Amino acid sequence: MVDIKKLYELYQQHPCITTDSRDCPEGSIFLALKGETFDGNKFALQALEKGCAYAIVDDKDLFTTTKTTKTTLGDSSSPEEKELSKLSELSSRIIVVEDCLQTFKDLAREHRRQFDIPVIGITGTNGKTTTKELIAAVLSQKYNVLYTQGNFNNDVGVPKTLFRLTKEHEIAVIEMGASHPGDIKTLAETAEPTCGLITNVGRAHLLGFGSFEGVIRTKCELYDFLRSRQDSLIFINADNEHLMSQIGDDEEIWMSPYSTDPDNWYSCISGEVIECNPFLKFRWREPLMVLEEEGRSTKWHKVQTQLIGSYNIDNLLAAIAVGINFGVDRKKICAALEEYTPSNNRSQMTVTQKNHLIVDAYNANPTSMHAALDNFSLIEAEHKMAIIGQMGELGEESDKEHRLLVDRLESSGYDEVWLVGDNFRDIPCPFRKFHDVEEVKAAIAADCPEGFYILIKGSNSNKLFQLPELL
Repeated sequence: MVDIKKLYELYQQHPCITTDSRDCPEGSIFLALKGETFDGNKFALQALEKGCAYAIVDDKDLFTTTKTTKTTLGDSSSPEEKELSKLSELSSRIIVVEDCLQTFKDLAREHRRQFDIPVIGITGTNGKTTTKELIAAVLSQKYNVLYTQGNFNNDVGVPKTLFRLTKEHEIAVIEMGASHPGDIKTLAETAEPTCGLITNVGRAHLLGFGSFEGVIRTKCELYDFLRSRQDSLIFINADNEHLMSQIGDDEEIWMSPYSTDPDNWYSCISGEVIECNPFLKFRWREPLMVLEEEGRSTKWHKVQTQLIGSYNIDNLLAAIAVGINFGVDRKKICAALEEYTPSNNRSQMTVTQKNHLIVDAYNANPTSMHAALDNFSLIEAEHKMAIIGQMGELGEESDKEHRLLVDRLESSGYDEVWLVGDNFRDIPCPFRKFHDVEEVKAAIAADCPEGFYILIKGSNSNKLFQLPELL
C-alpha cells in the first residue's frame, strides 16, 4: 500500500497533477482515472512520453509485464528490444496504487491540510452553485478566495479544486454535489470543511437516493461531519423545517441562521422581497439580539440584484450570513450582491430583438421547477410562454411529478407552452410536445415566437441552453 504522505512529498516536487493524457505539462504527475467509457491506465505510458514525470495507475496486470521487462533483456539492439527497453525505462516511473480515485482524494485531503484556513462546504438540492458564487463574491471584498469553478462538485471536481489551493488563499468555498447516499460524506471527508451550508433539500435524484428522506439524509451528511469537529459553524435557513429538524436541540453545533420570517428576526439575519419584476430587489437586517448587544439601531439594507427569481432571496441571505460572520463590511456585502451577474444559465435574463427570455436551463427537478413557475407568475407581462424540459432521475415518481407539472401549467394561463422530452408524451394536455431540442429548434425556425416573456426551464441534458440565440 502506497504511503500517502510519501506520495504527497513526491507531489511537492512535481506540484501538478493531470488526469488528461492530452494535457501533460512537463514534470507533472499523470493520475489514471477511469470512467464509463475510458480507462486512464491505458494512457499512462503515453503521458510519460509526453513529459509527465510520473504516472499513478491502479491496473496491476497491465504494468506487470513492462516492470519485469528489463530483467529479460539482452545486449541486442533490435527494434523490438529497443522498444522493450524504452517501455522498461518508462515503467520505472509508474506508481501502482489500489485505487486511483481514492488516491486522488487522499492526496487532495493531504494538500488541504497544509492550509490552516476556513473552508466552507456547500451542498443542497437547488441553488448551491448560485449560493457558492454569491458567497465568493461577498468574501472577495475582504479576502483572497478559492472557490469551486463551474460545476466541479463531484469526487473528481472537489479534489481538483483543492489542488488549486496556494499560500495566497485566505479562505475556500467548496461546492459538493450528490446523487447517491454517502456522496456528501465522502466529499466532506476529502475537503474537511470548517463551516457548512445546505441550501435546501428537494425532490431530486430520487432514483439514486431512493426517496425524499434519502435526499435529506445524504445532504445532512455535511452536518454529521461538522458535528465531529470542534468549533464548526453551520449557516442555516431557519425557515426550512427539514434542515432545522436535523439540528434539533444540539447545543454542540454553532449556528448562524437566516430567515424571511419576521418572527425570526430576534436571532436571525432576516430579509424580505421588495419586488421581483423581473429582477429581485430585497432588503435585509441583522438580528435584533446583535443590535441590542451592540447598542445599534435597526437598519434595513436595500439591494437591487441582477438575479431573476424571488426564490434567490434564500441564497442571498446565506451569502450575507457568511459575509457578516467573516467580518465583511455591510456596504461591501450589498455592493457585491448588486454587482453579481449570473452567467451560467441559472436565473438569467436575456433580452433579444424578439423576446424577453428567462433562462434557467442548467438544472430541473420538481422543487426548482415549481419555484421557477412561482416566480414567473410574479412577472408582469402581456404575453407569456414557457418552454419546459423533462425532469430526470425521478425513478418511480417520474410520471406522477410530470403530471403534476402539466396540471400546474394548465392552470397558468400562459399563451404558449412547449413540452420537451418523452416523459411528457403520454400525458393528455393541450400543449405542443417535442421529442428533443432539435425538434424545438425546427419549430422556431419555421415560426419564431415574438413579443413574449419566455421561461426556458429544464435540465442541462435537455440542451435547452441552445435556444436563447434562436429566440
